[in-house]
Amino acid sequence: MADFQTVLQEIKDFRRENAESFKELKEDIKNTNIRVEEAERRIMESEGRIQMIEDATLELLELQKQTLSRLTDQESRSRRDNIRIHGVKEGAEEGSQSMIDFIVTLLKEKLDLAPSLDLIVERAHRALAARPPNEAPPRSIVVKLQSYRTKEAIITAAWQKKGFMYEGRKIIIDHDYAPEILKQRKLYTEAKRVLRERKIRFQTPFPAKLRVFYDGETQMYNTAAEATKDMATRGYQVSVVPPEEDRFEKMSRIWSRAEGRGRRADARPGYMQKLDVYRRSVME
Repeated sequence: MADFQTVLQEIKDFRRENAESFKELKEDIKNTNIRVEEAERRIMESEGRIQMIEDATLELLELQKQTLSRLTDQESRSRRDNIRIHGVKEGAEEGSQSMIDFIVTLLKEKLDLAPSLDLIVERAHRALAARPPNEAPPRSIVVKLQSYRTKEAIITAAWQKKGFMYEGRKIIIDHDYAPEILKQRKLYTEAKRVLRERKIRFQTPFPAKLRVFYDGETQMYNTAAEATKDMATRGYQVSVVPPEEDRFEKMSRIWSRAEGRGRRADARPGYMQKLDVYRRSVME
């Protein structure tokens, strides 16, 4: 009988110890679930903030794009009375009283300008860069004319002559383009090289387009990528210029791809599925 009482007491002690341990385990599970729920809440808040940052960034990129376009337009308007002269040897103007006198004399001597043309130069200077070494190409000369009509008359006369020679150098007169427009126009270099080799006439309308006079057809291109791609389909040996992707389009594409990767309409976010591993049920 004494042994039975001893066994019974041991069973009671064991059950009491198990109850206490199970109570502690339930408390640990409860605390774990609280932490998991807190982690979910914070992650959802972070995702919301990230989405707001992405939306704000895209809006800022679009605003920057519009601002750059307006600035380029304003800069182009400020240069509308300018011409840029390429190829004049460094120091060629030193024999004249001023750069303005040198330019007026050069234009009158080399271009077939109308005697009635009011050739008034307001300013003239070399491009704002360090003077290059003697063997390097000379800096261009920027000329500000008083009249837009005078500027157009000079450009037309220079293009009709296809440039002229001065002190053994080929001189080219062109518009004074804004840097962004000049960058876009330079992308047509490959297309223009192929067209010249094929003796196909072309024009480069402002701001950065290409008009090509094919046999029996005239085609206008808005970008170098569009031009080279079409020329390649026509059988011309031309390196296709890849289309430019601005930062707004690039970020939109990357974020859209990251957001939609492997996501079903009814699927739970991946982080919630991972957190389920740490979530526990408590048997009451």
